[in-house]
Amino acid sequence: MGSRMAKRLLDAGHDVTGYNRTKSKAQWLLDAGMKWGETPRAVAEASDLVFTMVTNTEALRAVAEGADGIIAGLSTGKIYVDMSTVSPAAIRATAKQVSAKGAEMLDAPVSGSVITLEEGKLSFMVGGKSEVFEKVLPILQAIGPKATHVGGNGLAVSMKIATNLSLAVQMLAFSEGVLLAEKSGIARETAVEVLLNSVIASPMVKYRGPFVLKMPDEAWFDVNMMQKDMLLALEMGRQLDVPLPTTAITNQMLIAARGMGLADKDFAILFEVLARMAGKK
Repeated sequence: MGSRMAKRLLDAGHDVTGYNRTKSKAQWLLDAGMKWGETPRAVAEASDLVFTMVTNTEALRAVAEGADGIIAGLSTGKIYVDMSTVSPAAIRATAKQVSAKGAEMLDAPVSGSVITLEEGKLSFMVGGKSEVFEKVLPILQAIGPKATHVGGNGLAVSMKIATNLSLAVQMLAFSEGVLLAEKSGIARETAVEVLLNSVIASPMVKYRGPFVLKMPDEAWFDVNMMQKDMLLALEMGRQLDVPLPTTAITNQMLIAARGMGLADKDFAILFEVLARMAGKK
């Protein structure tokens, strides 16, 4: 998704300098006009505004910290925006390091998928100073039309975690409905069609529901990534004394998916896990 965001910025006429651990994966962007930075620090030194989107908290620290990290390349007046779904505590710790360099930081995770991005419907939730948010807003809107300031650093990722837990929970509930209908004698295709045209068809269900009929060749968001977010949610629930029963149950189903060797599949594979348990293929 990060590479497609970079392409939207290029298409909007912005000068973009990028970095990826595997340069060949960024070649199509270089062909489209992106400049190359040899390290994250080099990208930060060449840019007024720096974006990152990485896998987890450890990856954020790896790209932000150290002699070749983004923070080392920041200076007064620059802005660093992280779009990853990571620990809120890690965002706040990184923001302190950024502030010590005279720069500003926002956490700006997104709601949506690759399809949402390509359709121009991606939305952002943003944490940090409101005046910094206003400066960055026009750039964010070149990627997606909606951005909401939710509070200080760390609160946007908190909001993203609160959002993402529903993705897997909804997928599991949808799968239960399909399988219940199917085992009662209704064709799976018919059950999917009815549910996708019913009141339960959220935007996520509409674009992922068809996966129960045919999984994508490449995962949009795999089991391990989804479980990372569920574990972040469960940890927040423990810290804040918020019971998350459906999150906990769905997390167990993701563990089952991993046990079945399905960790690299899109998390919609929850249907397959439940189907096997129900005696269906």
